[in-house]
Amino acid sequence: MFVSLFCTLKRVSNDVKKWRPAGADRGFTFLHYNLTIAYHRTNLLARYGRWSANGNGGKLEALGYKEGYRVDVDVPESTWEKAPSFHDILIFNTGHWWWAPSKFDPVKSPMLFFEKGLPVIPPIPPDLGLDKVLNHMIWFVEKTMRPDAIKLFRTQSPRHFEGGDWDQGGSCKGLQPLLPEQVEDLFSLKNNGTNVETRLVNQHIYNALKGSNVHILDITRMSEFRADAHPSTAGGKKHDDCMHWCLPGVTDTWNDLFVTHLNSLKI
Repeated sequence: MFVSLFCTLKRVSNDVKKWRPAGADRGFTFLHYNLTIAYHRTNLLARYGRWSANGNGGKLEALGYKEGYRVDVDVPESTWEKAPSFHDILIFNTGHWWWAPSKFDPVKSPMLFFEKGLPVIPPIPPDLGLDKVLNHMIWFVEKTMRPDAIKLFRTQSPRHFEGGDWDQGGSCKGLQPLLPEQVEDLFSLKNNGTNVETRLVNQHIYNALKGSNVHILDITRMSEFRADAHPSTAGGKKHDDCMHWCLPGVTDTWNDLFVTHLNSLKI
């Protein structure tokens, strides 16, 4: 979405300064318009890192945990913690990494959640950890952004792996958008298939945003149909890329929705 937005804006003006505002992974200022856009990479929104058992013992050690990933549910990751106080408009999201056993093996390297510096006991599964992170991060954004700032949470970008996940030979070789019944086969919660995290995460997002002043930018439903819009075998990877999107393509339409949403807010 960020690359698409940059390419669109660059068609209007080439007078661009490249820099990294507020700790961003990348950023650009269009000098003629005094407009800055930036991309802040974050996997879980919350701060996380490797955790190993302490030789002196502790609550997690007493339960048999030897290693894993510590996730501080109430501490934003440093890559974006300054973004809310810098930007006038913030679009944030999270999702794929929360259902990624290749990243966080539930047995060998589980997510271990901490709150106020202490482990959450009894340990909770990733879905409940996600709820805690969303609640804390939404509170953080509302507290640190200016009152007139615009806050949006983008819903999940769907993956389209068929026949297995990315590391199990999954592919997306279709050349046409999916039919409604095919979409349900891939994403239905009842089927609990490879791509189920899309709608699962969205449920958590919608619940967490209730009562907040964060707007929802829903890009999921329209994108679920576009199994044909991924790089697939042309992605330059050892496996089919059925997660990222080709450009030009679907993410351009996400930005159309974004602009339409801004216009509806009458900023």
